[in-house]
Parts: sequence; structure tokens; C-alpha cells
Amino acid sequence: MRNLVAICIGLTSAFMVQSMLLVVIPLYALELGASPIMIGSILSVPYILPLIFAIPMGAAVTRIGGVKVIVAGGVGMTLGPLAMMLLPGYGGLVICQLLVGVAHLLMVLAAQSIIAGLGRGKALEQYFGWYATCLSGGQLVGPLWAGFMIDTDGTHSTFAVMAGVAVISVMSGFFLTGAARLGQATSKSMTGFRAQGRLLKENVGVQISIATTVAVMFAMGAYGSFLPVYLESLAISATTIGSLVSLRAFASMAIRPFMASTISLLGGRAAAMMISVGIVGLALCLTGYIENVVLLGVLAIALGIGSGISQPLSMVVLAEHVSAEQRAGALGMRLMGNRGVQFSAPLLLGLLAEFTSFSATFLFAGLVAFIWLAVICKLAPAFKSRERGQEQPVSPSND
Repeated sequence: MRNLVAICIGLTSAFMVQSMLLVVIPLYALELGASPIMIGSILSVPYILPLIFAIPMGAAVTRIGGVKVIVAGGVGMTLGPLAMMLLPGYGGLVICQLLVGVAHLLMVLAAQSIIAGLGRGKALEQYFGWYATCLSGGQLVGPLWAGFMIDTDGTHSTFAVMAGVAVISVMSGFFLTGAARLGQATSKSMTGFRAQGRLLKENVGVQISIATTVAVMFAMGAYGSFLPVYLESLAISATTIGSLVSLRAFASMAIRPFMASTISLLGGRAAAMMISVGIVGLALCLTGYIENVVLLGVLAIALGIGSGISQPLSMVVLAEHVSAEQRAGALGMRLMGNRGVQFSAPLLLGLLAEFTSFSATFLFAGLVAFIWLAVICKLAPAFKSRERGQEQPVSPSND
């Protein structure tokens, strides 16, 4: 369990920094006079390089092991906020976003690959549940801290604090042991783009995992990118904005330790994915039509519960439906889908907000989630059949 603890500590600090940026970057861009479409463009920057390199990076994780990748990612998370301090303005924003985007991808790929090898079945659901709980802890504290610091000390001090927090993620890599330090020889035929394309075409577990994560990530991309701007237009303070963003993270964190029992209660993995995506879509559709802070808090909780169930579950499904040598590459493909959505959503929705309203923007994003829900419903029967076919007694790893 030492590896799980080290990963949770390192990734918590990384996600804390990333979630602080979700508050700081839009508000700092507003200080520079950026328009909605400009803000959307800036918020898309972290996902450009991961969109291109996610699958090759997944193969690299398999070959060189998790330790070096986690340490490299932690260094990038530290350098990103420092770039903003050294180069204030749009140039620093872009460099910070590029560095943090690549660093975050490296850390997440390595962490998920290591955890995926620790067990199967309910044990794996529980491991990923605790992993996701710790990440939500970082996402809970980050926006609160960022909002408070902006209101009291300004953005410059906030960037300095983020750099200090990110150092923890560098140090966590040195505590990993066992298989996490070892690479695994793989052929390109098992890890390249064509191999992942075959998996996506033929493996229903991969298909439903990707569909679930893309649906929720598009919705959460809209929420994370434009909620601070929408609330700022309602003259709500940065502290309150950070609190609402953190409330969503708290709801995600609260549900994730109970992943295995929640999935059973909802009727299995397929039902849990469908219900969670439906909750996210409905809550997002309503967000742009609500101005009351209390009701916005209720919707934030609903979004947190939906994403809190769907995201770790999609990781579990993908990890169990591919072989060990394909796992990191497949997780890279999943993250490539995530980054593609996270890149396109702010651009598309920023353009929509420029010419319509924030209400229409949130509504559109929610409807996109419902379109993907229809895809998940179509895949569900074949997925259930495959799940029944591969059921077998398993025992969790003692690593």
C-alpha cells in the first residue's frame, strides 16, 4: 500500500495546483482585459501537447517505469506557476498552461498505470476510489485557497504558493517502490496509435470507458472554464467563487471512498455510468439559469457526485478490459480523449458565449453530455455481457 499512499500524496498536491489555476487563470485574464473567446483560448492551451502526445507518453510510462515520470511531472508542475511570476501577462499565462498541461498528463498517466496493477474487481474499484478521493481533496482545498489569496494578497502571491505546493509532488516520486520503479519491454504493435485504434474499435470496455469520460469531461470543462467568469459577472467575490468550485470537489471526494458499494447500489457498473452522466448533464443544463448562490451550491454538489462516480469507474473499466502491457497505452488513449475534449470545449463554448450568453453555453454543454449518454446506453448490453464473461475470483495485490 506504500505506492498508493505516495501516489495519493503527490497527485493531491498536483491537483491542488491545477485547481488553483482554474480560479486564478480566468480571473487574471479578466484583469488583462481578455474577452470570453480569449479566455476560452487561454484555457485550451494546457491540452494542446497532451492531445498529441498522450499515447506515446503512455508507452513511455510502460518502458521506463512510474518513478521517473512522476518526478518529471512534479518538476513541470513547479515550473508552471514560476513562469507566471517571471513573465507576467499573456506570455507567462501561455507558458504556464503549456508546462502544467504536460506535467499533469505525465503524473496522471504514471499514477493510474501503477494503481491499475494493484488488484482487480472490487479491490481495484476501492483503490481507484481512494486515489480519486485524494485528488478531490486537492481540488477542494485549491480553489478555496486561491480565492482567499486573490482577495487578500493578489495573484502574484498565489502563483508563488502554487510553486511551493507543487514541490511535494516531486518528492512523492522518490517514495515509490517495487514494480513502480521498473520498466516493461513492449512492442510498438501493442502500444502505438494503431494498437489503441484497434482497442477502441473492438473492445466494448474501452468504448464505454472513453464515452463516459468524454461526456463528463466536456461538461466539467464547461463548468470549470466558465463558472468563475459567469459568477464574476454576477458580482460574486473570488472567495465565494472558489468556495463553489471547492464544493463540487468536496461532493466528489465524499462519494469516492464508497465507490464499490455505490456501484452495487446503483445496479452495477453500466447503470452507475449511465446515472452519473445523466446527473452531470442535468445539473449543467440548469447552472446557467440560476443566480442564487445556495441553488448553485446544490448543483455543484450534483455535478460533484456525478463526476465523482463516473471518472474513477471509467478508469477501473479500462484497466480491467485490457492486458497489462497495453494498460498504460490505453490509459494514454483515454487521457488523449480527455485532453481533446478539454482543448475543444473552452474554444467552442467561448465562441458560443461570445455571441449568445453563459446560460446558452451551460445548456449546450449539458446537452452534449446527454448525447454521449445515448451512446453509453447503446453500448451497455454488450458491456454487461463482456463483464459477465470475464468474471473470476481475484485477490488484491499486497504491494
